[in-house]
Amino acid sequence: MGSVIIGSGKSLPERVVTNDELGQIVDTTDEWIVPRTGIHTRHIAVHETGTDLGAQASARALGLEAGGWLREETIDPASIDMIICPTLTADAHFPSQAALIRERIGAVNAVCFDMSCACSGCVYGTSTADMLLLASATDRAAADTAGRSPRRNVLRRILVVATERLSRLVDWTERETCILFGDGAGAVVMEWRDDADGMLSSYMENTDDADRVLWCDSAFCDRPLPFSAASEDAAAAAAALTCDPYMRMAGQAVFKFATSAMVRCIGEALDRAGLAPADITLFAPHQANERIIRYAAKKMDLPMERFQVSIDHMGNVSGASALIALNEALTEGKLKQGDVACMAGFGGGLTAGACVFRI
Repeated sequence: MGSVIIGSGKSLPERVVTNDELGQIVDTTDEWIVPRTGIHTRHIAVHETGTDLGAQASARALGLEAGGWLREETIDPASIDMIICPTLTADAHFPSQAALIRERIGAVNAVCFDMSCACSGCVYGTSTADMLLLASATDRAAADTAGRSPRRNVLRRILVVATERLSRLVDWTERETCILFGDGAGAVVMEWRDDADGMLSSYMENTDDADRVLWCDSAFCDRPLPFSAASEDAAAAAAALTCDPYMRMAGQAVFKFATSAMVRCIGEALDRAGLAPADITLFAPHQANERIIRYAAKKMDLPMERFQVSIDHMGNVSGASALIALNEALTEGKLKQGDVACMAGFGGGLTAGACVFRI
């Protein structure tokens, strides 16, 4: 018994930005970017909102639009009991991004909340869904035995949808970061089943970012209050603002963290599942940098063919990237029912994790 993925979907914005186009706004070239990152193009949401992208990825995961992957048949949105949305770029502080997607897709019975866990959202979201589905199944079993009603919300299906517009946080004059990121959304529908094992294990961790190697201030962190002395002078108040609206990254430090975290978290998840790297049909890692994926493959003594690489056409889409990579592996037929896959994520927080599941 376990949490089984029964649907998967993705959404990428219409606008594709090439490396040559970036070379027109910052000092870079395609020849400089590709060897360092593996990125050729990325999608940028010029018109699409986070809700647009998340709703389309969700609709495809439910089978309401073409382009998704379904285990069996179309999924009724009303059957979704909860929506979890890992995101850094929600359309509003509230309602939650999950609630906005709920309204758009007609998931009228879903309880909704967002998660802030950066590029690990793929793992944190699906692992949280797995734990909640297990808790609900245990509660229902205890209620049946005692002849009473369940004490908590009944959860049988959870939609995990990560939607990101990192283009809104990128400083487009900073070459080291603007070349890396793209926009998009990825989604999976997870269902508790008594006759299938689904998710086999998960592992999550946090490391203090004491040196602020990967950071983005809140947009209102330095907004003056009417109770401060500076508020008496509008010019002085404006000059006092120190909030940086863009994400900042110490590239070498983040690369060192990412390579170590990816291998370590995959190892922990595999140990918990009682499996070895050779037992995994395909790895769907966070698409941060192709060099990080190649490093992990080398450390685990595996060929690159065992890793889904999608960064070349989408860039780093934060918590959505591994879910998009998983969707592409499923729709391309690289993963079939009965195969075992591993998803890994690492990012700001500093967060990291991995999960192992049977398709």
